Amino acid sequence: MQVRTETTKSFLRLTQRIRVPAGFLVLPAMLVFAHPTRSSLLLGVAIAALGLALRAWASGYLRKNERLTTSGPYSFTRNPLYLGTLILGTGAAICTGSIWLVVLFAALYSTIYLPVIIAEVDTMRAMFPVDYDDYSRRVPLLLPRIGTPYRAPDLQSRPNAGAEAGRFDIALYLRNREYRAALGFAAITALMLLKMLLLG
Repeated sequence: MQVRTETTKSFLRLTQRIRVPAGFLVLPAMLVFAHPTRSSLLLGVAIAALGLALRAWASGYLRKNERLTTSGPYSFTRNPLYLGTLILGTGAAICTGSIWLVVLFAALYSTIYLPVIIAEVDTMRAMFPVDYDDYSRRVPLLLPRIGTPYRAPDLQSRPNAGAEAGRFDIALYLRNREYRAALGFAAITALMLLKMLLLG
């Protein structure tokens, strides 16, 4: 297991605290420097919709701090929500029609979100010390696993344990308030459309 220095731990904690405020700082830049076109909006919305769908799918399985979620999209990647954010944010940046805003988002994700993902490994290992080790060895951190989905060892020996493995639950989607991501992107899209019309 990797041992982190105090400086590294401090940096990782900082990224966890500032990831949401950093996103709000990028939004004004998007609005000011965007030059959306019909093509950029269509492409961006199509890509962002995939990110929204992945985040929605993941949130319907996630029971935060209650159990280690390894079913649904979590059987392919340990961080489907962050992968969904990457796809969603890329789509939103493409909507602006500015390559520099796409680069800005990529830089933000690399410097803020990737360290957050790394920091959460320690959190999950501390919360689920037995289960997380096997899970982390078999399921990639971010990019999806290719092939058959992961199945927890204690479920592999019980063929009728499907219900225990977890299924999508709309109540969890609502409890995790994932609909806010869709509403936020809808607002961004509306603003990009308005700016496109104003720019003629």
